[in-house]
Amino acid sequence: MNAIMNDTHISTFDQVEAFLAGTEAVEFTFKDANARYAWVQATLIRFGYAKLGRRQKGLLGRYLRRVTGYSRQQLTRLVARYLKTGKVQKMPYARHSFPRRYTREDIRLLARTDELHGTLSGAATKKILGRQFLVYSQPEYERLASISVAHVYNLRRHTAYVRLRGQFDRTRPAKVGIAERRKPQPQGRPGYLRVDSVHQGDLDGAKGVYHINAVDAVTQFECIGCTERISEAYLLPVLEELLDAFPFTILGFHADNGSEYINHCVAKLLNKLLVEFTKSRSHKSSDNALVEGKNGAVVRKQFGYAHIPQKHAPLINDFNRDYLNPYLNYRRPCFFPVVTVDKEGKQRKRYPYKAMMTPYEKLKSLPQATQYLKPGESFEHLDAYALGMSDNEAASKLSEARKKLFQTIFEQNAA
Repeated sequence: MNAIMNDTHISTFDQVEAFLAGTEAVEFTFKDANARYAWVQATLIRFGYAKLGRRQKGLLGRYLRRVTGYSRQQLTRLVARYLKTGKVQKMPYARHSFPRRYTREDIRLLARTDELHGTLSGAATKKILGRQFLVYSQPEYERLASISVAHVYNLRRHTAYVRLRGQFDRTRPAKVGIAERRKPQPQGRPGYLRVDSVHQGDLDGAKGVYHINAVDAVTQFECIGCTERISEAYLLPVLEELLDAFPFTILGFHADNGSEYINHCVAKLLNKLLVEFTKSRSHKSSDNALVEGKNGAVVRKQFGYAHIPQKHAPLINDFNRDYLNPYLNYRRPCFFPVVTVDKEGKQRKRYPYKAMMTPYEKLKSLPQATQYLKPGESFEHLDAYALGMSDNEAASKLSEARKKLFQTIFEQNAA
């Protein structure tokens, strides 16, 4: 039920108290905020609010809050506005805006400057704009001459600037249907390789050699190659040589998402050899952790971080094939995990000292290890190679060959 309240007969404070006592269970509504403001203003005028005493103002405040539903804070602001202006009405909303300093013509000049210079950094652009006014006395650049570096970037995001320079779309990721995105599951079988590239530094804009590191996930058999570039013509021969260097059949090839491996040429090579091709998953850094650990523990330890010119790749490749790879696989011991399953079903890995062995010893320790060897390969032949010299003798030959390699590189660079 809708009812219209006429309170003009309430003109004394006794009537106000009686009203408050008798309308505790009654709710009042107004058509809109303007009607409510008008009623508050009329009531304040009718009772002469400015001349009232403290008690009377408090009683009238209760009356106003009771009818309007306003809080004490809201009503206090309305009364203060009435005392100041003589009216109770909505305050017009005024959005604060900073004065605009740079005009569309300035934005056009900035866009033109960026177009001519290829969108330099903010500091370089600020310098050019300042020179246009201060050095070359072009008055249209007066405002832009004092622009801050940060505001250069602000203007570059302006709609007018974007419209002048054209529309730019962010690069959208595209699905590449090469290799399967998953972690390999060797299930105790050798032949599942983890592969990664290690770049040997830049110098004056010139690229260094690239090391190609391939590590077997089960035995930690490791073969390292070297190539001048990671393009198809240079990389594929090195990959074929690496795959052939392992004494067991290659079953899987796992790499990160670098384009040097995730391409049709590498996929064709692996498909010809019937090798499973997989790549790392997003946000799963452990997928290729084995080879990345070997990059630091082996490749960087042997070759360091300094720039090695690309022309020396064949020398390094010969060194790897004749000295480094045999040492790594037949002389250098590695830790191997012992996996246990706890009561909650979680796998726990331990690396006991007794489980440390060379990659070749790990290969021989596998059940029915002979079945994994390549056709024509035998453990008798591999044993003769492994026992042909002691570990220290092999390490000594490796050290001498490494010194000779770097001496040759130094002499050829100095020539």
